[in-house]
Amino acid sequence: MKRFFPGLCLLIFATLACRRNAPATSDALRVLAVGGLERSYILHAPATLDASQPVALVMSFHGGTGNAENQRSVSNFNDLADEKGFILVYPNGTGRLSDDKILTWNGGACCGYAMTNNVDDVAFVRAIVADLQSSYNIDSKRIYATGLSNGGILSYRLACEAADLFAAIAPVSGTLNYKVCAPSEPVSLIHFHGTADQNLPYDGGYGPDSIADVLFASVEESLNFWLAANRCPDAPTSESFADIVHESYKDCAGGTSVELYKIIGGGHAWPGNSGPSRAGGDAPTQTISATQLIWEFFAAHPKP
Repeated sequence: MKRFFPGLCLLIFATLACRRNAPATSDALRVLAVGGLERSYILHAPATLDASQPVALVMSFHGGTGNAENQRSVSNFNDLADEKGFILVYPNGTGRLSDDKILTWNGGACCGYAMTNNVDDVAFVRAIVADLQSSYNIDSKRIYATGLSNGGILSYRLACEAADLFAAIAPVSGTLNYKVCAPSEPVSLIHFHGTADQNLPYDGGYGPDSIADVLFASVEESLNFWLAANRCPDAPTSESFADIVHESYKDCAGGTSVELYKIIGGGHAWPGNSGPSRAGGDAPTQTISATQLIWEFFAAHPKP
């Protein structure tokens, strides 16, 4: 169980979230108390931000048993945030240990400690946004979520339960495993997944290499839900190159889009990363950069 230090915190809203940190101009660890737990996230705020201008926010969630530092290395958004001028956060999940190791997210049917203990990660994410809004001019129309594996699963749940907050999500090797998904409004979606993923199989089911005893939803099931929820056209535009099949459904409700990057023969990895997301993990394709494509998609899909 994460520790709670009430003397360090200031109550800021009804979910018992609190802030103890000053604004940052580079990577900094910020700590909140949410639901009686001490929670944390790494903040990267470009030093050149113009405080008078609304700024986009990207939240990048680590995979199961990972942590914020690992996701910072895997997704490598920092340089792009500096170049494009958006705020970036890498939140930490929860776990049994006290040193921010072996952390998970409660994405619904997955995963681990967070799911078993019914940790309210949606409240944590809302607390992060409220915390940042007290220090920065966050553009409420440009708040986005992405994540790898269990972090991608959480991104889907956020679109289900916090569609009022998020303009778009970008799951990587993670599917929709939240059975009561009922988004209040359309949310744009871009999904990346390898067809040879043995941790969270492209076609769903139990992953042979997964340590989670979970019957995962397939990519097709996940996308079909959002195609219906966003009232998208029946047929996508499609292109194929190297090991990539890219399908795009545009002109969905509220100006949203749904896109899929299928990596033929790809494993459980972040496309374009320099190496596997963990020791002994799958090598990522170098044909595309998920990080670059995700930001381009986010930038093109603010809330109306």
